[in-house]
Amino acid sequence: MGAMWKAWWPALVWPAVAFVGVAAATYALRVALFSAYRRWTGRDKRTSLFLAGIRVPSLLWCAVLGLFVAVEIAELPRRLSLQVHVVLEVAIILSVTLTVAGVLGSLAAAASERRAMGGGMTGLAQTSVRLAVLLIGGLVLLGVLGIEITPILTALGVGGLAVALALQDTLSNLFAGMHLLADKPIRVGDYVKIADSVEGYVVDVGWRSTRVRMLQNNVIVVPNKKVAESVITNYDLPESRMALLLRVGVSYASDPDRVEAVLVDEARRAAGEVEGLLAEPAPFARLIPGFGEYSLDFTLICQVRTFVDQYGVQHELRKRILRRLRAEGIEIPFPTRVEIAARGEGSG
Repeated sequence: MGAMWKAWWPALVWPAVAFVGVAAATYALRVALFSAYRRWTGRDKRTSLFLAGIRVPSLLWCAVLGLFVAVEIAELPRRLSLQVHVVLEVAIILSVTLTVAGVLGSLAAAASERRAMGGGMTGLAQTSVRLAVLLIGGLVLLGVLGIEITPILTALGVGGLAVALALQDTLSNLFAGMHLLADKPIRVGDYVKIADSVEGYVVDVGWRSTRVRMLQNNVIVVPNKKVAESVITNYDLPESRMALLLRVGVSYASDPDRVEAVLVDEARRAAGEVEGLLAEPAPFARLIPGFGEYSLDFTLICQVRTFVDQYGVQHELRKRILRRLRAEGIEIPFPTRVEIAARGEGSG
C-alpha cells in the first residue's frame, strides 16, 4: 500500500497544486471584476440583480476552470480525459444558460417598473427572453454531446405542423400577444379602453391573454386575439396628461366676459390646491355650446394629470365654482314649466 502511494504521489501533487492555484487566481479575478463593475455602474437595482444572478455560478466556474487545468496536467488515460472534459463542458454550459436566463428574466421584470424606458416588459416578453436563452443553450449543449441537430429539427418541424393545427386558437392568441408586444398599442400600467366594454389599467400581456384591472379593483382577462382585433383607446398615449371639459350654465342676464373671467380665475386658484389639476397649460373658458334653452352654456377647459384624476378634479372644481358664482351674484338657472289653462266658454 505504501509503495503504491509513493508511486501515485508525484502524479497527484501537481494536479492538486494546479487546481488550487488556478481556482484561487480565478476567484481573486472574480472579486476584482465584481468591485470594478460596482464602481463603474453604481449600486442601482439592475446592477444588484446581475451580480446576485452570477454570484453563486461564478464560484462554480472558478472550480471548473481549476479542474480543467488539473486534468490537463494529470496523466489520465485519453478516453477518461475526454469524458471528464465533456462532463465539465456540460456543467459550464448548463450553469451559464440557467444563469443568463435567470438574470435576463430578472432584468426584464425590473425594466417593467421603469415607465421612462418606454413601457413595461410584459410576462410574454420575460418568458420569450428565457425561452430564447434556453433554446440557444440547449443547441450548444447538443453540439458538445455530439448529437446531430438536423434530424431533431426535421422531426420538430413535422410535429409542429400537427400541433399548430390542433392549437389554432392558442397560437392565434400567442401571435396576437407578440403583435401587441412589438407594436405597443398598450403597455403595462396604461389606462385603456378595449372594445368599449373593458376599461382599466393593463396589468400584464401574457402569452394567451391580457389582464386589465378595473377601477372597481376587479381583473378582466381578455384573449390577446380579441385585444388585437378591437378598437383600443389608450389614455396614456402619447402622454398621460389630458384635457378636462367642464360645462357651466349661467343666466342670460349675466355678463359673458365676467363669467369667463370668474371661471378661469377659479380654475387657476384650484390648480395649486386640487390634487391632479395642472396649472400648465393654463385653463380657459369658451361660450360653447353657447345659447341653451334657458342658460348661457360655458365650457371650462383645464388639464388634469391622468385620466383617473378627472373624477376627483370635477368633484372639487364644481363645488368651488358653485360657491364662487353664488358669491359673485351670478345666477345658475334651472328649467321651469309654465302651465297655461285653457278657458272654455259654456253655452247658456
